Amino acid sequence: MTSHLRTALWIAGFGLPALPLREGKEPFGNCPACARSACGDRPQMKAAGPCQCPAPCHAWAAATTDRDVLTGQAWARAWRQAGAVAYHPGGAGLTVVDLDDADAVAWARGNLPATTVVPTTRGEHWIYRGAMQSKNGVRPGIDLKSTMSYARWRGPGTGTMSALPDAVRALAVREPTARRTRPVAVPAPTGGGPCPHRSPAYLERGITMAERSIAGAQEAIHTSVYRVFLAVLSKHGWCSCLTEAHVKRLFTAAQAKGESVRHCEDAWANARTTLGL
Repeated sequence: MTSHLRTALWIAGFGLPALPLREGKEPFGNCPACARSACGDRPQMKAAGPCQCPAPCHAWAAATTDRDVLTGQAWARAWRQAGAVAYHPGGAGLTVVDLDDADAVAWARGNLPATTVVPTTRGEHWIYRGAMQSKNGVRPGIDLKSTMSYARWRGPGTGTMSALPDAVRALAVREPTARRTRPVAVPAPTGGGPCPHRSPAYLERGITMAERSIAGAQEAIHTSVYRVFLAVLSKHGWCSCLTEAHVKRLFTAAQAKGESVRHCEDAWANARTTLGL
């Protein structure tokens, strides 16, 4: 039994639906039978949970407190390859306010009631008793993780857990004006090489398809945005045809799915680094 499986069984015993994460904090991909919703999982995921696949498919919806499922053969390979453990807060009637940096933590301390606090790599998780809709980018550096979402397990934390306050619920419906008005900080690549494209329509078609791919992403949004950025740069990043206007269109599509500007900038920079741009 791996250490991650032992952790998952321990938190499941407290009523936290657990699941394995790959290195990089992403859930394991769906099996071939469940890929692209071939199993008909989508309506079920919006309501009660995953399809009947025994593998840890469907990201957050696979999380479970069932010891037999967690220790079963279908999950064994995932636990051997796991890099971390996550849990489904909404499935346990909880909400995690994910504070991603020192500024976000300072805002929470001045505006939210004290509750259980778990330190993270760059900030803190504030955990409240009560479930709500999940939403990313509700304020700069702040995401809400509850229903239809997962949070990485980083320990039990300290402090007494409080009931979910109206101040947190209000974050999910408040317009994220700071994110929308912040200008795109990442410039378009200017490879300077010869342009292999026959017409501007080729680039326009590629950007339009990228926008649609981002808009259609249903889960693992961070990964989906990165992959789309990587695909665009691999086609258009080597010459000077890609402009700042095109980049802004991609960032706008990503932010409409809940990505923050910082996450967009990180994904764009990582894609450029991967390609050597």
